[in-house]
Amino acid sequence: MVDSRIRSIFKKGSKTYFYSTHFFPKHVKEDVSVLYGFVRKADDFVDTIPQQVQGFMDFKARYARALSGKTKGDIVIDSFVDLMRRKSFEKSWVKAFLRSMEDDITISSYGTLKALERYLYGSSEVVGLMMAKVMDLPEESHVAARYLGKAMQYINFIRDIQEDLGLGRAYFPRDELSKFGLDSLAEEEASAKPRAFREFVNAQVAIYFSWLEPAEEGFKYIPRQYLIPIKTASDMYQWTARKIARDPFIIYRRKVKPSISRIVYTAMRTAVATRSHPGLPGSVSLPQIATMH
Repeated sequence: MVDSRIRSIFKKGSKTYFYSTHFFPKHVKEDVSVLYGFVRKADDFVDTIPQQVQGFMDFKARYARALSGKTKGDIVIDSFVDLMRRKSFEKSWVKAFLRSMEDDITISSYGTLKALERYLYGSSEVVGLMMAKVMDLPEESHVAARYLGKAMQYINFIRDIQEDLGLGRAYFPRDELSKFGLDSLAEEEASAKPRAFREFVNAQVAIYFSWLEPAEEGFKYIPRQYLIPIKTASDMYQWTARKIARDPFIIYRRKVKPSISRIVYTAMRTAVATRSHPGLPGSVSLPQIATMH
């Protein structure tokens, strides 16, 4: 049974993921909790004010020691290293993840989408790869797993614009802002240029959906009992994207998140739908995005 401290980190960190994973079989749910506990704890060190730089470096050092077989009683790290070995995570994936977390200490903005994608690989795509391993999916699913991780992270960026600004961080590339005549994503700038801001946000939502399309092609590789929670989480991110696309300024008023009841209802609906269509994506297509403006 997974340690209650790990479950607590998971529950506190992401309501969408936490409640979606309730629909996994017990052994998979526990492995997902261990994976999320590790990535969430690392992320928490760099997402505080002030950042806990030494805490993050100590975390990295404890991980390196655990990887070499020298456990130190850190339940989050020790459980993750055990999972890593059982499910054959590549060491390079964890290295890329920790590098992206460290980037949040040293890098506050990005010039191009290409530069940002290096961060996205470590912060989200490798997590998708680890999830594929947790579910014992074939290697053919790995491209889709990377896309799904990246797509979900991009919606987090859009949803958390205000929060990230408070951390002194701007993920959206400067050249992407310049396309719409924006100097920043500060609320004052968005309010002064409302049309440009709406167009910018909807363009980013379109990027999300362009990544979601190849991501959901990978659903055909996921057994039905695993597809229900994965598709539920994906649907909740689509719900978040649609809500923000209809009213981009909502991100300055509150953090857009689905309710627990919506998550559970969506999971139940997915369970029924996948009885006869186990790989059915059911996503919103790109042309439909245009009608949300």
